[in-house]
Amino acid sequence: MAVKKLWTIDHACGHTTEADLSDRPADRRAGYARWLSALGCTDCWRASRGEAAESKAEWLAKKRAAEQAEAQEWSEQYRMPPLEGTDRAIAWGTRCRHQLVSAAYTALVLEGATSEAEWEAIEDAVRPLTRASWWIDQRDADPTDLPELLDAATESDRPNENPHF
Repeated sequence: MAVKKLWTIDHACGHTTEADLSDRPADRRAGYARWLSALGCTDCWRASRGEAAESKAEWLAKKRAAEQAEAQEWSEQYRMPPLEGTDRAIAWGTRCRHQLVSAAYTALVLEGATSEAEWEAIEDAVRPLTRASWWIDQRDADPTDLPELLDAATESDRPNENPHF
């Protein structure tokens, strides 16, 4: 007698399905059928994946909104000018600027040897850098490198009121 190819699977979710296991070697069908029975059926699996993806997207949106609000509040508190770029780049760049400058303050002033007066000079050098793309490019920089990064920024990263055409 041949080993059966069609198996009735009673899934962990409570649903029952028919599985064609003819593509599996005969000696592995029973074990595979047992493994399938420990899982939810395909429909339940897809439904759970959709919910997980939706909840992850929801969580990420809430996280980004909180980061954005914090960055905006910080920008206003420290009189940082608005950034220039696309709407998406401005939002991202604002978060990057906040994270890098805040981390640099902690590393250089609170944990390092930079004085408050020296920090004010660094902060003054931050303000003219209004290209969102510059801040996005620096998002992975070490916070202690901020002074050197500010020195390396070009004039195109510091737009002024009288652009040259």
